[in-house]
Amino acid sequence: MKNFIIAIDGPAGSGKSTVSKEIAKILKIDYLDTGAMYRAITLKCLENNVDITDEDKVIEACRLSKVDFVNNSIYLDDRCVDEEIRENIISSNVSNIAKIQGVREILVKRQREIGLDKSVVLDGRDIGTCVFPNAKYKFYINASPEVRGKRRFDELFLKGAEVSLEEIIEDVKRRDYIDMTREASPLKKAEDAIEIDSSNMSVTEVANFIVSHITRRRCPPPLNKV
Repeated sequence: MKNFIIAIDGPAGSGKSTVSKEIAKILKIDYLDTGAMYRAITLKCLENNVDITDEDKVIEACRLSKVDFVNNSIYLDDRCVDEEIRENIISSNVSNIAKIQGVREILVKRQREIGLDKSVVLDGRDIGTCVFPNAKYKFYINASPEVRGKRRFDELFLKGAEVSLEEIIEDVKRRDYIDMTREASPLKKAEDAIEIDSSNMSVTEVANFIVSHITRRRCPPPLNKV
């Protein structure tokens, strides 16, 4: 069977990354967390005191960075940064990095290189509209800001972070606004994407829905003989 792309978009906290990992496991294909790539560049800038309001300096930092995936873990300059990129300070700044056109051009090129030679599931905010607009399978996972904020709050609480639910919900709304109004590849649902409201669905339910849809389309039932 030919290689295929599964494009999953959606706002922060919609569950798309966790769902994508589950889909990759079920279908035994690779998973590419494109959002993690932007988080890695954000980490690089913050660690090296790069002014994130200076687009030229951020683009240069991105150009000089090596971002790759090994066994579904993200590496920045040959260092695994799975944990560091999930810190709240990264979440609060990544949208400002991701809206920079030059950064997006560099990372989108890398995403296409990774996705062209094998079957892969990718999640982000512009996968179905920009990175792989011709992907056969497109989905848009959404949930209310309150639900997404609560998910993020629970995640941070388990890590011992001292944050308020109200602050997290407001941060989610702020990120939505930045992602949806940026000039470079804004967050939006592709016209041919299937939208899924994950507010009242578990990760397993969303993943199974998507896998079921894909397998039905790839393996249609045989025609009845006459």
